[in-house]
Amino acid sequence: MSFPDLLEEHGSAFEGVRGRLITNAPLKDYVWFRVGGPAQLLFQPADEEDLARFLAVLPEDIPVTVLGLGSNTLVRDGGVAGVVVRLSAKGFGQITTEPDHHLRVGAAVPDVRAAKAAADAGIAGLSFYRGIPGGIGGALRMNAGAYGGETKDFLIEARAVDRQGQVHILSNADFGYSYRHSEASGDLIFTEALYRGSAGEPDALRAEMEQITASREATQPVKSRTGGSTFKNPEGHKSWQLIDAAGCRGMNIGDAQVSELHCNFLLNTGNATATELELLGETVRSQVLATSGIRLDWEIKRIGTLPDGVNIQPFLGR
Repeated sequence: MSFPDLLEEHGSAFEGVRGRLITNAPLKDYVWFRVGGPAQLLFQPADEEDLARFLAVLPEDIPVTVLGLGSNTLVRDGGVAGVVVRLSAKGFGQITTEPDHHLRVGAAVPDVRAAKAAADAGIAGLSFYRGIPGGIGGALRMNAGAYGGETKDFLIEARAVDRQGQVHILSNADFGYSYRHSEASGDLIFTEALYRGSAGEPDALRAEMEQITASREATQPVKSRTGGSTFKNPEGHKSWQLIDAAGCRGMNIGDAQVSELHCNFLLNTGNATATELELLGETVRSQVLATSGIRLDWEIKRIGTLPDGVNIQPFLGR
């Protein structure tokens, strides 16, 4: 499918914008599942100033969706109306060390690269980011964590641009963090984060990250087309155990499959559609609810619309 061309209608308003503007950009090229429809308009800003200028002139009635590295995102097959903002490594990929074991990181930096930079600088505390297949922007939004660490434990502050193009600096407390969730306004686009670690020995920190890497590769389908952990862990439970007990390990709908290795991961094993992956996820939720009475919540972010004529109900059985 394709959307009406926003540049034809509003292009004059964007004069002076330095970033890339692409009409009907195929988003499957930007997400790990390699599925989904197009963005009506994809914007890749040159830097924070460029992002702020663009948002300030963008008509208020045009929705804005943020796409990070695409590791925990399912783009629906109907595509995403309005503007999709994706921060580039060139404009938002900086990492700098500061006194007192501080690390300043751009929002487009992959978590693993932030962990490596911290280790190389002898900054302890951020090694857990080695186990998270995403970027700093997404980590800020969802309080990403793994292997005993969470974003909220080390974040000092973050910079963000709102829908009107105003720049904000948020303290850790402003995020209202809880498990895999923040209370930060949904219209904020994070551009940079400042972390505080502690003194560490680089070789020891690198060894810690190597252990995390070995653990991930042994227990997770890290080389597959996947979106990472599909569902949040309910309090007192592990999602993968509930899914396994419900008989869903290896379940498939077309080329969408529940991983045999780690059944809280969905896989695109060939030519799956986003619709098949979402339907499989809802089927898993349905069977877990039927067998355990527990309602799993999606951790993967689903964006966009379903194709015309398609309706997937929550907890839909096969």
